[in-house]
Amino acid sequence: MIFPEFIQQFDEWAFLLINNKWANNLFDIIMPPVRDKNFWIPLYIIIAIVLVYQYRWKGLTLILLLGLNFGASDQLSSAVIKPAVGRIRPCNDEVFKEQVTLRIERCGAGKSFTSSHATNTFAFAVMLILLFRKKSRWIAPVALFWASLVSYAQIYVGVHYPIDILGGALLGTIISIIIYKIASRYVLPKLGPEL
Repeated sequence: MIFPEFIQQFDEWAFLLINNKWANNLFDIIMPPVRDKNFWIPLYIIIAIVLVYQYRWKGLTLILLLGLNFGASDQLSSAVIKPAVGRIRPCNDEVFKEQVTLRIERCGAGKSFTSSHATNTFAFAVMLILLFRKKSRWIAPVALFWASLVSYAQIYVGVHYPIDILGGALLGTIISIIIYKIASRYVLPKLGPEL
């Protein structure tokens, strides 16, 4: 067992609460596409267009920064932490999977901790907040709601435990803060005071 037994038991209890007891017909329709990374491609394109329109060539630098942050978070979660921890997804656990309602076609062969969806969405959301919090009051609640919704959907469809999500959210947040601090010293000052 990867985690102490009492944590595993709590995680399974919280998972079943979200995956089974709080299930409803509306979420059954909404959550599968919400957790699909391809569903959000139009949003990423719109953000890129707005950044280029608003900041011209400086917008390209911001897009690269967001992409670097996204890539770093994804690689650290998928290529480093998941193989090191080796936690089985709830829908693949031979003992537990009979209690899981899987709401997507397949569970996936990858490991469970940390959730890369949670890591990536929180990394993206937190970086947007750090970059634009002084210009837009609404950026923080909207970005955090979006990242939380995508992450919650991972539990709802049956592919991640809640602790996988919390670990991913924390990891994505930490990576964003580190990259933002570095960018604030070496990159962002060169873009001018309008950010």
